[in-house]
Amino acid sequence: MGEFKVHRVRFFDYMPSAIRAMAFNSCTERLAVARSDGTVEIFNFTDNYFQEKVIPGQDGRTVEALCWVGQRLFSAGLNGEITEYHLENLRPRYAVEAYGGPIWTITSNSQGTQLAVGCEDGTVKIFAILEERIQFQRNLNRQKGRIISLGWHPSGAQIAAGMTDMIAVFDAETGHTTHRLLVERGVGASKNKEVVVWSIGFLSNHTIISGDSAGKVQIWDGLTGTLVRSYLVTRWDVLVLSVSQDESSVIAGTSEGTVIQFQFISSTVDQHEKEWVRTRTFRNHSHDVRALIHTGTAVVSGGMDTQLVVRPLLDKVERNTQESALRKIAFPHRSLVGCAKKAGLLLFQFPGHLELWKLGESEGHGKPGDCLPVKRKPEKLIELKRKGEDHICCSALSACGGWLAYSTVSSVCLYRVQYNSNNIGIKKVSKLPKELRSAHQLCFSSDSSKLFASSRQSSVIVVAVNQLECKYLHTLQHKSGSRQPVHLLFASDDGKWLATANTDCEIHIYNLHKLKLHCMVPVYSSCPTAIAIHPVTSNLISVHADQQIFEFSLVQKEYTQWSRKLQTQGLHSLWLERDTPITHITFNPRNPDHIILHDTFMFCIIDQSLPLPEVKAVLCNQMTLKSLPVPERIGQSHAFKICKNFQHLMCVSLLEDLSLVVVERPLLDIMSQLPAPVHQKKFAT
Repeated sequence: MGEFKVHRVRFFDYMPSAIRAMAFNSCTERLAVARSDGTVEIFNFTDNYFQEKVIPGQDGRTVEALCWVGQRLFSAGLNGEITEYHLENLRPRYAVEAYGGPIWTITSNSQGTQLAVGCEDGTVKIFAILEERIQFQRNLNRQKGRIISLGWHPSGAQIAAGMTDMIAVFDAETGHTTHRLLVERGVGASKNKEVVVWSIGFLSNHTIISGDSAGKVQIWDGLTGTLVRSYLVTRWDVLVLSVSQDESSVIAGTSEGTVIQFQFISSTVDQHEKEWVRTRTFRNHSHDVRALIHTGTAVVSGGMDTQLVVRPLLDKVERNTQESALRKIAFPHRSLVGCAKKAGLLLFQFPGHLELWKLGESEGHGKPGDCLPVKRKPEKLIELKRKGEDHICCSALSACGGWLAYSTVSSVCLYRVQYNSNNIGIKKVSKLPKELRSAHQLCFSSDSSKLFASSRQSSVIVVAVNQLECKYLHTLQHKSGSRQPVHLLFASDDGKWLATANTDCEIHIYNLHKLKLHCMVPVYSSCPTAIAIHPVTSNLISVHADQQIFEFSLVQKEYTQWSRKLQTQGLHSLWLERDTPITHITFNPRNPDHIILHDTFMFCIIDQSLPLPEVKAVLCNQMTLKSLPVPERIGQSHAFKICKNFQHLMCVSLLEDLSLVVVERPLLDIMSQLPAPVHQKKFAT
């Protein structure tokens, strides 16, 4: 595997935001997740739950609720606006003021022609969905309290609205109230507290299901306005409900972090009539469950503990398969760390600022596993705060450490960094080309003379940077017709090639000497999660969301012999069953056969000179090999050398001096910074 001096970095204080809302598009199998800082993330459930898009947040823009209408995504928030997102340019398309104060909830009719929002002033406002925008139509009868939750009957004829102490049922056409359902308060001391109806489901048989702050899930007859059944499921709040598509199951999320399932079944074997029965309790969160989705095969939940949890329903999937495994998505599927290999600098990206650090130095040498004494501690050189309200969406640091760039959805900023042993200086480049307005990804050439910025319609802007100015050179464009954003950029060390990957699973190779498209890699069905060009062979290595690995020769414009052999033999089952994507690839200049890549829980060195692991081989066999004599060790060695000594990896990169930088963010450190969960009485405490 090789020996490396490792810089173990734990001073990147990455802190994800809480999950506030979710919406699932059952047609495209896309999940939209809104976080408390206004960021919206899109996950592709058909592609190993890959986080394929991130729309950055903005100061003051909160998202309380999300809603898919066809392939269009809408949100509403406490700023009183309804926002539609541009899913190709990864930014808000427009925002419409509802003029009802803060908006607490948004939903659409099943026909996809109208939106309804619940406002602070007690109104339910209906908007028509037009081809390019939305347009206000009318208000339903105004109520005395704020509208917290909405449920639209599948026929589109009625809307149920959850408020304080009450559920109102409206005729969607006339706007008149047809029923008022009074929600009983808690018992004892809670009887004097108002009950907030946090969530509502409206079924096709006119059953209304509500979850409230008194800890109750209640079943109502929407035709007569009477309470059918009440379940006390928690001493705290029931914050969210979600109904399965066939309306046979309902799940409820609570402030205790539990998710409770109710099913419409016969309660006894000999009973023919069905009723709602509490069947399962899932405990996968430490804090409030704020968002919940009931897909056909799984319960998807998220909340204050920031993790997205996919819990398969074992009666809907085959047991003991990859599909039946519990998934917890705690870290982004993209890199937030930049590394200047020649200068030993690290760039950490946060929504509101960037941090530039100088790595420390050790003295002496040791044997594997030793901790070397520190000669010079790591040092934070710069904390650069962004300008404006828009959050940072991408950043880049040149290999020499002399240039730093970041982008928001509205602008790109470029800085010249000057660093010597005693002083640090940073100067903003004041005049940037007008073509460089914003970028989805940024990347410097290996000699730091050019900056590449992925822009609209998968195009890439090329600019030259020097001491005096930043000059526009060219716009690189492909011919595939895809308008999806580029989410990966990689420039080769020799300065000849630039590789791009977009969320249509396309990889394009550009010749930077000729400034034109060189070729397009054959499209594979799974989205690339990491790409890199080998500095010696000029072969492109790509790893995809389904964990497949490909090697493509840029000179021959075809897959290499090693790649064909890998696909013919197949990857080891334990490699394919990993549930976090590879996010970074690098190479060992000392040994051209070595490819170094990492996901959240391991880094791996693939030695292309060794045979691929057989189906029955032990994949992680480093400890076993150490105990064997040398002749046997050679016979049992295979190409995949996996290290799990470091956990929750944000970056693994190789510096010019061949030392390894490993950036960790232990999950326990994140959990320790969360607010305290609701107090739960434990036995014998």
